[in-house]
Amino acid sequence: MSSSRRVLVVEDEPVINKMVADRLTAEGYDVRTAYDGPGAVAAFGEHSPDLVVLDVMLPGFDGHEVCRRIQAERPVPVLMLTARTEETDILVGLGVGADDYLTKPFRMRELVARVAALLRRVDRAAELNGRRPLDVAGLRIDAAARRVWVDDDEVRLTPTEFDLLACLAEAPGTVVTRERLLADVWGWPGGSGTRTVDSHVKGLRAKIGADRVRTVHGVGYALEPGTGP
Repeated sequence: MSSSRRVLVVEDEPVINKMVADRLTAEGYDVRTAYDGPGAVAAFGEHSPDLVVLDVMLPGFDGHEVCRRIQAERPVPVLMLTARTEETDILVGLGVGADDYLTKPFRMRELVARVAALLRRVDRAAELNGRRPLDVAGLRIDAAARRVWVDDDEVRLTPTEFDLLACLAEAPGTVVTRERLLADVWGWPGGSGTRTVDSHVKGLRAKIGADRVRTVHGVGYALEPGTGP
């Protein structure tokens, strides 16, 4: 139930901050707010939120630094809000531990849907306890512990990157469409948001090796079972 979930909203624009907080409160979440980088880190430590809605441009230090610090303290789903649409800026956010992003201006209904999808993913992860580790393509994937090793070296994936890899690893060599990835990993029906998939795949490739994930243009992606030593 959303009523048991705590959400931290970090946004320096008071009007936007209040709009997001009020809407999430109306949806049943326990919401706390912060307006700058230091305040966000302090609020995270004080309230232990289950999810953070985080603006990129903040006073004190920016959202990327906030994300770095809170993820080092405790892994948590982060939905970043950004006015920037350049892919490099989005990849920076994903690289420091963000799970998803929304570009401004955004519909409040979409924000609520993204928050719910991220929290559902946390619930699904809890259900994987007891599943045996999977070895494929030179990777060792421990779904229960949510840990991944490339050869013998552990790599740190964001929750979204892990779920993306786990989805591809269910059927190595089989092409998974972007639409299915959106539905299975993000919980978004209808196939809207394929750019999100592409951005996360780029981040995943940077960590596990670009040759391990094959692109089928116009269709989707496949984890190559024979890749690796």
